Amino acid sequence: MNKRIIGYDAKRIVRNGTGLGSYGRTLINDLAPLMPNTELLLYAPDAGRDDLRNQVERRENVHFCYPDHLHFRLQRDLWRMKGIVKDLQRDGVELYHGLSGELPQGLSTAGIPGVVTIHDLIFLRHPEFYQPIDVFFYKRKFYKTLREATRIIAISECTKRDILYYGDFPEDRIDLVYQSCGTRFSQPVPQDKLQEARMKYQLPQRYVLNVGTVEARKNILLGIQAMAKLPSELHLVIVGRQTKYQKQLDTAIRKLGLTDRVHFLQGVPNDLLPAIYSQAEAFIYPSRYEGFGVPIIEAIQSGLPVVAATGSCLEEAGGPDCLYIGPDDADGAAAALLSAIENRTEMVGKSRQYVKRFENQDVASQVIKSYERVGKATKG
Repeated sequence: MNKRIIGYDAKRIVRNGTGLGSYGRTLINDLAPLMPNTELLLYAPDAGRDDLRNQVERRENVHFCYPDHLHFRLQRDLWRMKGIVKDLQRDGVELYHGLSGELPQGLSTAGIPGVVTIHDLIFLRHPEFYQPIDVFFYKRKFYKTLREATRIIAISECTKRDILYYGDFPEDRIDLVYQSCGTRFSQPVPQDKLQEARMKYQLPQRYVLNVGTVEARKNILLGIQAMAKLPSELHLVIVGRQTKYQKQLDTAIRKLGLTDRVHFLQGVPNDLLPAIYSQAEAFIYPSRYEGFGVPIIEAIQSGLPVVAATGSCLEEAGGPDCLYIGPDDADGAAAALLSAIENRTEMVGKSRQYVKRFENQDVASQVIKSYERVGKATKG
């Protein structure tokens, strides 16, 4: 019995611990059982990290594919940009899904329909957060991808609006499919993990949490400024990789006299992150622009009320029962955090119902519908 064959760009699956990597691994794990008569071929320039690759569940219809003749990075980059098309043709791939905003050059010429998930166009909307050379290459890659794509999956209404604004692509070929999120943050955290996290990271008794790369776009400076307006027993814990933005934050912390109340954590393992979430009193996410906002959903699943910034898609991720403030409104952020802590039970109960729409299989089913639309268009 012949099986249908779908190819996937798996570079981020085997290399990225969070973000695009999590999106790809979760989606493949959810798609595979729903498509038992379809081979899912995951193409990556190399095997990447064992710990990430092994997060993809072993199934008979899921296979990793690596080129065995490439020995240098430039060769691997060129293969992913263009050379992969020959491999897709050789393997009989009938549809190719670019999971991280890219499709290889020559895909449409080879007669292989292409679906691409676009997560955000922040480099176009806010180029000030990127190096000019990076903006140049990201823009070039985006417009080339539009020429190769049969359909686009946008992970938020905000991203869809940006695609239509910056790109010449038919709206009826863009599907809005919110990013899939797992449910592990909804599960009770064992007492030993709670204690391990508290002892290992010397967590304060009472704290507000932020999770995400410590960079200017994420705007955690607002959270620090808000702390200066909150009771002294309330601390701020920031989990994420630090960047040069850290210097600006350190200066603000000293000036505001918050040295003992703001705590930075890096390299937190996946098995301890839920324990850090669940022991906080509220979550703040003041990012100036996002494509979606997975940490907001993780916080809600962990039982935290959320305060987030307006201006992008965070209202879509958190829903109507989170609190939203301007990205420069420190007074508003402080007041919202106090309100969130006071009304935690009610806020979290309603928000948990809202975020169920992002959990696992339902999202995979929507992606399959996008594939089916490609098939209908191709036959037509």
